[in-house]
Amino acid sequence: MTYGLKRSLRALCVCLIFLLLPLTACGDDESGAKVIFTTGMGKDEVFRIGSSVCTVPEMMVYLTNTQNQYESVYGPEVWNVSRDGITLEENVKETVLAKIAQIKTMYLLAQDRGVSLDDSENKRAGQAAEEYFGSLTEQEKELMGVKAATIEQLYREYALADKIYRYIIQDVNPEISDDEARTITVQHILVKTGDGDGTGSQTADADALRQAAYEKALEIRRMAAEDGEDFLDLASRYSEDSVITYSFGKGEMEAAFEEAAFSLETGEVSQVVETEAGYHIIKCISTFDREQTDLNKLTIVEERRREVFGQEYDAFVETLVRQLNQELWENLKLLHDEAVTTTGFFDTYAKYFPD
Repeated sequence: MTYGLKRSLRALCVCLIFLLLPLTACGDDESGAKVIFTTGMGKDEVFRIGSSVCTVPEMMVYLTNTQNQYESVYGPEVWNVSRDGITLEENVKETVLAKIAQIKTMYLLAQDRGVSLDDSENKRAGQAAEEYFGSLTEQEKELMGVKAATIEQLYREYALADKIYRYIIQDVNPEISDDEARTITVQHILVKTGDGDGTGSQTADADALRQAAYEKALEIRRMAAEDGEDFLDLASRYSEDSVITYSFGKGEMEAAFEEAAFSLETGEVSQVVETEAGYHIIKCISTFDREQTDLNKLTIVEERRREVFGQEYDAFVETLVRQLNQELWENLKLLHDEAVTTTGFFDTYAKYFPD
């Protein structure tokens, strides 16, 4: 997409997508929770959050599965990639650290709220652990330092984190109107302003190029609205966006584009609309898409639920002391070993705890 489309993320994981719990700052963080770097922890303890501990084997399960998922898609050479001086390995480590810290925190939140796994859920966690642990080779178990009990505890924490989220949001069922969730479909033609050199810098004759682009957009708009030329044909000839047709709801597009699009009737062509990307001519194809609007309602409801959970989560985080074994964490590395190929930790969980 070339002009600032802000898509709703419709496929977010239900329980683990809200507020990452950072362990990478010293002293009081912005939430008021105390973060302490220390070397006075157990030799296997990566971090503590309240009364919960994350050990090296637990961290290695997450790191190794995440690493191998990357490699299964991009190949082992992916770890040569870096951006702004930060390697992909460093980035993955920080992401995994935040994810486990969040699960541990949600596990404590569940205990604080009196939420626990029932017999059926405990049984499924045990079955998942037995299946995943049984899939590991002896070398994988040794290199990750993992035991069956470790896997079972990880699955119990994961399941309880999911359960506390569902528990807190269970009564959050807002009524979303058709207008609030309305999704429209438009076609557009983009004429880029041409005021850059491809690197985002301004050229000396930027004003002249912008004026030329505007005049070109005016001419295309005249052909579409006054001469009645086929809009799709004009788009295929003149548009500088690879996508012609968009369906979207409110808050998903750049403000000027969205305002113009939502003001159109079906079949109507807009005036020339300016955005950061350039000049647009928009034609409304449908002012109301029933199917997409219903899907958008579900998205809005999930966003409201995450907001409610986030408020309770934030308040709870402020009560916790967090400790990171900085030296141990910095020395923890991915397992670059051809014999370590495990990727099934998360898929096995999903098998026993489907949405």
